[in-house]
Amino acid sequence: MPLSGIRVIEFCHMVMGPTCGMILGDLGADVIKVEPLSGDTTRRLEHNGAGFFASYNRNKRSIALDLKSPRGIEAAKKLATGADVIIENFRPGALEKLGLGYTELSRNNPGLIYCSLKGFLEGPYANRTALDEVVQMMAGLAYMTGPEGRPLRAGASVIDIMGGMFGVIGIQAALVS
Repeated sequence: MPLSGIRVIEFCHMVMGPTCGMILGDLGADVIKVEPLSGDTTRRLEHNGAGFFASYNRNKRSIALDLKSPRGIEAAKKLATGADVIIENFRPGALEKLGLGYTELSRNNPGLIYCSLKGFLEGPYANRTALDEVVQMMAGLAYMTGPEGRPLRAGASVIDIMGGMFGVIGIQAALVS
């Protein structure tokens, strides 16, 4: 597999980040997903979301850590020390506040690739929650898929999936540079 021997630590939830980790795992990377003690919220989705966890988290190992405790943070830092890649998709600054941002983690791992996936980049919307359907509406996609005057969400989370795919492209570029 092309990414055999590459270790990825994933601090992600929902679709965009897990898609990135899933594809890296599909390509042979050793992906370790960090979940809260209660498990990833997509494990408990019902109805249309019932298959999310299994679908977007294949080819990964999981570890449950309490990132609100010093022991959990220390365990996460230890994982990061042996990683080639970190993926995260939380609100801007969330992991930095925990001491798990790029600046902190790269001190003990100077070659670390840190992929931070966000729905909105810096600017007036930076701190907004970027759910796929919200971005579909804002970008006009929902207005192209629904009947006139009645926007309709595209069936799949295409914005999140595409964001995860672009994360993979960036990580692969960083790995070969």
